[in-house]
Amino acid sequence: MLATAWRMQGKYRHAELLLSLTLAAAEHATGTSSLTVAWLCNEWGVLGKYTGDFDAAKRSYVRALKIYEDAFGPDHDTVAMVCHNLGGLAHARGAAQDGEPWAARSVQIRTRLHGADHVLTALDAAAWAALLEGCGRLEEAEHLLRQALAVFKDSFGAASYDVAVTLHNLAAVQHRRGELQVAGSYYADALRLKERLLGMSHPDLAPTLVNLAALNESQGDLGRSRALHARVIELLHRRVHESHPTLMASRKALSRLVVGGD
Repeated sequence: MLATAWRMQGKYRHAELLLSLTLAAAEHATGTSSLTVAWLCNEWGVLGKYTGDFDAAKRSYVRALKIYEDAFGPDHDTVAMVCHNLGGLAHARGAAQDGEPWAARSVQIRTRLHGADHVLTALDAAAWAALLEGCGRLEEAEHLLRQALAVFKDSFGAASYDVAVTLHNLAAVQHRRGELQVAGSYYADALRLKERLLGMSHPDLAPTLVNLAALNESQGDLGRSRALHARVIELLHRRVHESHPTLMASRKALSRLVVGGD
């Protein structure tokens, strides 16, 4: 639980050290296919998504999924949780086509278990929508995001993390459509909420910052774009793997923008 708390605070290296020790201890104490091991494998997968250790994360998720399916069958909340996470991992590595079936499965399970308006269903639907956006299915994505946003506001209030993430994803849909003013407004709202909830130095600000930087560049505000990319690099450096796509994207963009000038 401490490792999970550190991961949520953006202390990824601390979490990585604790989980490496805890997983080995759990395998020894409870067996290699216990529910405790499944829970820890899922945590390893979440951490790997954030640090950019994507291949190891997928192996951990698949291992957790097998344990949960063997224990509970194919239609259980734990199975839906790992399917959600496998979709999120694919989204993080830019493989929306690979992740979309996992996300769709998680929504199908949650809907059968809890109904279409349950908060768990909404969380999975919002994650599915992000992958649909990556697949170019913008109408479907926006519909799911707006439904999820209503559930989150009702369940958590307007100033919640899930609202912030959903605003970011709505911005991405509008950005992809070329509606730059609308997208910029959503990105700004998402960033303000994330900063308020997570603090100014949390690495989870990076996805919104990098998208906002790209939007500013497309609008011709190169100075603002450079500043945002520099902030992304500062947030992620030494916290994630050097091959992390968001870190690499900002480094490449900043190098190009510095050379190009105003």
